[in-house]
Parts: sequence; structure tokens; C-alpha cells
Amino acid sequence: MYASSGDYAIYYETAGDAAGRPLLLVSGLGGQCISWPAEFVRMLVDVGFMVICFDNRDVGLSTKSPEGASYLLGDMACDAVAVLDALDIDAVHLCGSSMGAMIAQTIAIEHPDRVASLTSISSNAAFGAGGGATPEALAALMEPAPIDREGNIERAVRTSHALGGPHVDEALVRAQAAVAYERCFYPKGAELQFLAAAGSPDRTEGLRGLAMPTTVIHGRIDPLIPLAAGEAVADAITDAKLVILDENGHDFAPTFWPIYVAELVAVADRADAT
Repeated sequence: MYASSGDYAIYYETAGDAAGRPLLLVSGLGGQCISWPAEFVRMLVDVGFMVICFDNRDVGLSTKSPEGASYLLGDMACDAVAVLDALDIDAVHLCGSSMGAMIAQTIAIEHPDRVASLTSISSNAAFGAGGGATPEALAALMEPAPIDREGNIERAVRTSHALGGPHVDEALVRAQAAVAYERCFYPKGAELQFLAAAGSPDRTEGLRGLAMPTTVIHGRIDPLIPLAAGEAVADAITDAKLVILDENGHDFAPTFWPIYVAELVAVADRADAT
């Protein structure tokens, strides 16, 4: 299914009962909607969410930008809102990871009436906040994408180990990378998204004005976006709950999925109680 957002067609999928609590998952840098593992989505469906995933512009099955195009996170936030419009959803429980959380924060700031609750994972309030990435993490993130399938899978494994903690599931990383390559190989998309994140303004003041229930989740040993950046996000949002995951880096290891699910249920419950 596609939603129209200006000149972009944004591909999206849903899972679960349409009567469930709507939960919009926003993918990170270069991540397609399938970057949210199917088993994790099933866990969310099992606890009563109707899960919505979509391809950000310039990745997956969504429209690719014309040559010379540039945009900011605010434009990507409008793409997400277009998905909600297509589904006729007034307000959604919102969760993003890494750059996806930057987009989610932007949605909450610029379209607060569309957000029932916010969960920000492994992210920051401004590009380079909290001291920024370690040189090793940044080098891993910026490694050029090989054009062949196997080379891309091996790059994904190297990147996961460089950014993640001790619980990286290499088999899952390989499987996800293979599916992503076969579905859409377009490394320029990540480059354009990186520029959007780097060029977008500091969100700290906007976060101070948020009123919806919010949870901030961050890995203690994240080498790409340090814990201090996540703590600053939580500090900026009134009554935000901060959850620190020991032994978690900048990854989405299955070890921690039950915690993510429990926290998403808890913040949605807080929203429903207000």
C-alpha cells in the first residue's frame, strides 16, 4: 500500500487487528520497513498493537528523490503523517530507532495532535549531541556499500559488531541484510537521509514543549550515539521515562525485545489513562 506525500509515494504495511492500538514504527538510516524483524512485530501484535511500518523516502519501495534533491527530517516526518492520513488514523503510538527516533521526535514536535505516545530509541536531540560517535563507529557506518549481495551481507555483519554490544545476533543480521538487498539496493538513499539528519535543527527546545507520555530507551555502551545524548532527550521532555539497557550498544538485539515490547505497552497504557 502507498501513501501520497507531495511528490513521494510512501510504501507501508500493517500487521495485526485493525481494532488494535495503532503503533507506527519508524526505521533508522537506510533502513527499510523490514528492518523491524518479523518476530518482533509479531510480539507487538500479540500484545494488542496494530503495527504500521513504512519505507522512508529514498529506501525500499518508496519514491527515490530526483538528482540534486535535498530535504530535512521535517519532510520525512510529513511522509509518516501521510501514512497516518492514508490509514485514517487520528493519533498513533509512535516509536523510532536511531534516525527513526529523530523523525519520530520531529513528528511529535511538529504534529503533536497525531501522537498519543512517543518512544525514542538510541537517538539524540541534535546531530552529534552527547559527544558524538567514536571514530571506529563512524567509520563503520560510513563504509561504502559493496555492489554485490554477499559483500553487503558481510558489511552488515561488520557494522553490527562495530556498533552493537555483546548480544549481536549474527544470523539475524545476515538474514535481514539478504532480504534488504534483494528488496531494494539503493545506497544513495542512506546518503541523502544522513544529510537530512545532519542538516536538521536542534530539537531540544521543541522537545521541552511535548506533553504526550514519552519513554526514552538507550544502550549504555552505544558507540554511535552515546548514552549522554539519550539522557539529554529524556531530560528535555517533561516526565519522560528513561530506560538504560546495560550491555546494549547501537543495535536491536533480540535479547532486549521483551523490554522494548513491555515499555511500548507501558507508555501506551499511560497515554490511554490520560
